[in-house]
Order: sequence, then structure tokens, then C-alpha cells
Amino acid sequence: MNFEKRKKVLQQAHEELAERLNLMETPGNGIYDRYTYPVLTAAHTPLCWRYDFRQQHNPFLMERFGINGIFNAGAIRLNGKYMLVARVEGADRKSFFAVAESENGIDNFRFHERPVTMPETADPDTNIYDMRVVQHEDGWIYGLFCTERRDPAASAADQSAAVAQCGIARTRDLVKWERLPDLQTPSAQQRNVVLHPEFVNGKYAFYTRPQDGFINTGSGGGIGFGLADSMEAAVVKTENVIDGKVYHTVYEAKNGLGPAPVKTAKGWLHLAHGVRNTAAGLRYVLYLFMTDLHDITKVIYKPAGYFMAPEGDERVGDVSNVLFSNGWIADEDGRVFIYYASSDTRMHVATTTIDRLVDYIINTAPDGGRSATSVQEINRIIGNNNTL
Repeated sequence: MNFEKRKKVLQQAHEELAERLNLMETPGNGIYDRYTYPVLTAAHTPLCWRYDFRQQHNPFLMERFGINGIFNAGAIRLNGKYMLVARVEGADRKSFFAVAESENGIDNFRFHERPVTMPETADPDTNIYDMRVVQHEDGWIYGLFCTERRDPAASAADQSAAVAQCGIARTRDLVKWERLPDLQTPSAQQRNVVLHPEFVNGKYAFYTRPQDGFINTGSGGGIGFGLADSMEAAVVKTENVIDGKVYHTVYEAKNGLGPAPVKTAKGWLHLAHGVRNTAAGLRYVLYLFMTDLHDITKVIYKPAGYFMAPEGDERVGDVSNVLFSNGWIADEDGRVFIYYASSDTRMHVATTTIDRLVDYIINTAPDGGRSATSVQEINRIIGNNNTL
């Protein structure tokens, strides 16, 4: 195939993918609706990122920069559009951020012309990923993400040891970003840090995930909470775990908050991920809980088990059997768009409403902690149905 013909074939295939309509899958479970196709994949990235179209420099029109996956995207509604700040992982295993936008939040996502140019600190990041995007009441849009650097205490023989911390940047338009100093906490490492969208007692409130090591949370773990006086030099002096690990649950190994919570009349809605170990490796699922409107550290409702788990093709990918979400958008009309990644490979969307989520959280039984209590709950539902 000659150069121009191959170029045309590539462009046509890319347009067909970008313009593909997404279809709601029915009947669903009544809580949310999944959609047939991922909203973003590696193939959605602009061709001009991957190919040098100068024939004299690339006569075989081969990829010059490979993209491995698109996943773990922050989300925000801005200028009337649904915006995803996606984690783009190259074939070189380095991740960076790129913004994709859609008119309807379901399909036709298009990346901006260039990826995000994220400023570095004096201690450059080796890898950055998993941004939570938060419109704070102070007027700034903040991006909180994991910044990873090699562990300076590791031996030369160990090239996998890393230190993870929370990087912070802010923007007005998702184009120009101002890098702020990394968050400081009492924990040796931090991941999955989320900024609360409102001030708490005049301070910035952070949901953290204290951990002792890069992978293992150690003796601590759970979703923590702490306050900082400023974002320009954010320091959390005390972390209190508000939602911890629990034996024989979907969050027995570790858990962390996903996107920033959504405020409702009944309380703050939280979407989180829970992890357990299996013979096939770690399994990541999503779960929901609600905290009090006035004391946001107080969990008032928490349904048992998972809210979403990998299904079908979602279970297959770079890191299989994983669902992860760090972005959702609640529209003014009550509709909610949940953006989730499957198996560290691709991005999906599920839709629901505030009313449905609140109903699910309040009226679904909590974890009873034993097999016997699970059977009791089923029998209670059967009994209710027998009264019809």
C-alpha cells in the first residue's frame, strides 16, 4: 500500500471510530446503565501524535510514538461540554494527561490538539497519572494526581521501587496549568488523594489514602481525611481514616476514593474503589457510600458489596479484572455520568441519576459481616414480595 493510500485508510478508520454512536445496554440493573462501546481507547488518540506524516521522514508511514492505553480519567463539565482529563500511557510506559471533550458525554469524544504540558517541580516526576479534577469553591479547577519517582533508598538491583506522592496543579481552562508543591502528609506514600469541593471550617479538605509502601498500604490503609490551610503549600498534619479496610469484603486489601464527592439533599455521595486479593491477582471493584452533610467525615450509609465490577470484555486488559474510576459528572438536571476504566486499558461511561444513587445507597442493606446475615437479607426481600 503506497503512502497516500495508507494515510487515507488510517484517517478514515480514525474518523469512523470517533463518530461511532454509543448504545445503552438494556435492561440493566436499575441502578445505572452501561453502554456498548468504550468512550476512549488508544486508537482514539490523534493520528498526528502517533504518525509523522512527512513522507520523506516516514516513507513506510509507521507509528513513531505508540499508545498503550487510555484510562483513569478525571471528569468535569466545562463550557457546556463533558471533559475528560485522561491518563494516556505510551508504549514506553510513561503516562501523561490529555483532554478529550464531547457534546453529549456518551460518544464522539475528541482529544485536544496537544496533550497537557504539565510543569515539573524541582524534583522531576518519572511518571504522573490518575488525576482527580475538582472545581473548588475558591474559583480554581484543581488537578490532584499521583506523582511517582524512583525510591532513592532502593538498591541498583531493584529498579521497580518507587515513591508515590500527591501532585497538585490548578487551571482555569484545562489548557494552562500551574504546578503547585506536592501535598505533604504524615504518611510515607500517598495515592488516590481527592480534594473536597468546598471549604471545611475555612480550610481545604483532603481525602487521602495513607500507605507505608508503593503497593502495600501496610498497617494503615483506608480512606483518610485531613485539612490544610493553603493549596500553595498544602500540608495535612493529621490523617484520620473515615472508611477503613474490613476482613472478607471487596475492600479488604485496600481502598481509595475515586472522584470528588457529589452533594445531595441527603448527604455527600462518594464513589470509591475496593481491592481484594484472589488466586488470579488483585480484583478492583467500585463501591458507594454517603457521608453526613455537616460532618463530612461521618459515614451514614454504605451498601454491602460492590456497586460496579468488571463484566465481559472489561475483565481483559493490561491489568485484568480491574474497574477504576476517578471521574464523574453530575448535571444540573440530576443526571450522572460515571466514567470508569477497565483493566488499565480503556475508558467507559455509565449513566444514572442522583435520585437512583441516593435510593440505592439508603435502601440497600449494609454488609452484615457473615454469610448468615446475607441469607437473612434475601429472606427479608422474599418476605416483602410475598405480601404483594
